[in-house]
Amino acid sequence: MDKQTMALMIPVLALSIPVVAIIFGSLVKMAKFKAEASHGALANPEMDHRLAALEDEVVTLREDLSETQERLDFTERMLAQKSSAKD
Repeated sequence: MDKQTMALMIPVLALSIPVVAIIFGSLVKMAKFKAEASHGALANPEMDHRLAALEDEVVTLREDLSETQERLDFTERMLAQKSSAKD
């Protein structure tokens, strides 16, 4: 990869890292809630509502991450075309 490509990929990857961290953090929270639910500790509707909200948030974050990955792929293709056009 040339310097231009690397210079562009660094910020994209840097922005992807927090998204992945948020997704995994939400997954950990969901796993804790489900573990508590299976032991009978999660018997109130408020916690069920919170769990459903977290699940919705994870779905949204996965969609955002997918879109970010598609944009990164597109950018990589554009840079590859530009590099091959120069050669």
